[in-house]
Amino acid sequence: MDRLDDMALFARVAETRSFTVAAARLGLSRSAASRRMTELEARLGARLLNRTTRRISLTEAGETYLVRVQQILADVDEADRSVASLQAAPRGVLKVAAPMSFGMQHLGPAIADFLSAFPDIEVEMDLNDRFVDLVDEGYDVAVRIGQLKDSSLVAKRICPARVVHAASPAYLTRRGVPRAPEDLAQHDCLIYTNIPQGAQWPFRVTPLTPGAPRGGNHDSDAATRLVKVNARLRANNGDVLLEAACAGVGIVALPTFICGKALAEGRVVPILQEWAVTRSAINAVFPANRHLSSKVRVFVDFLADRFGPNPYWDVGLKLG
Repeated sequence: MDRLDDMALFARVAETRSFTVAAARLGLSRSAASRRMTELEARLGARLLNRTTRRISLTEAGETYLVRVQQILADVDEADRSVASLQAAPRGVLKVAAPMSFGMQHLGPAIADFLSAFPDIEVEMDLNDRFVDLVDEGYDVAVRIGQLKDSSLVAKRICPARVVHAASPAYLTRRGVPRAPEDLAQHDCLIYTNIPQGAQWPFRVTPLTPGAPRGGNHDSDAATRLVKVNARLRANNGDVLLEAACAGVGIVALPTFICGKALAEGRVVPILQEWAVTRSAINAVFPANRHLSSKVRVFVDFLADRFGPNPYWDVGLKLG
């Protein structure tokens, strides 16, 4: 007999404390079940069960073996379910957390198309710029922007997130155009407060030469440094900072998924492009469960296909 069958029989006997009940559940005769347990003990070289005419109990070896057997049987069941879940139609409630600006400008329209494509899925979306704990708060998946902290979560890259330093033409006419990161000490800056280094902006140690490639491995290998900037306005929302920048309040550092339209319309113009660090990304993160549920899998794949390596909000931007 297969070892897994013997393990399953042993687990049933241990659970029910009865050869008769365990055998019936597995479609065996009592004598066949008893014989197989005797053969299992002989193969292991240890007595697993204490048998009397009145009751069955586990030996110390049986207690130890039962813990391992239950884990093995659970793993086998999980493996079967994981394959089945890949084939099953995605369904159920999908709880999603995402940053406010990205959620309103880009994720909202995407969700509408996602729901049309997967009619058996319901989405509960929480738009908030705070950091959420997926496991403790019961989220299936979160969209996160920027460098990810080491954690037990699994991450899948959805698309790049290019950060641009920009200001309104009126501000730059009034205050001058900074030519190097150190010049920012003489300027008013608009600070995003939901990141630890909000008042310190990363820049390249050595600027790119005109026409040099940006992004990709070239950018990832660049040496960087943090430059302290003066805060005229601090806010935990990028849209607020963008409106202030467009009004001429100061210089802002924002991802293009927030400021792309303002850049295209000329309400703000990019500065310090040759110094900019552009290796950020937008990721979908989800708990490292034993298998990825089909509703999470199709959602993450949908976002990656929707936004991709060249997101639509960067198309047509002339950023050098």
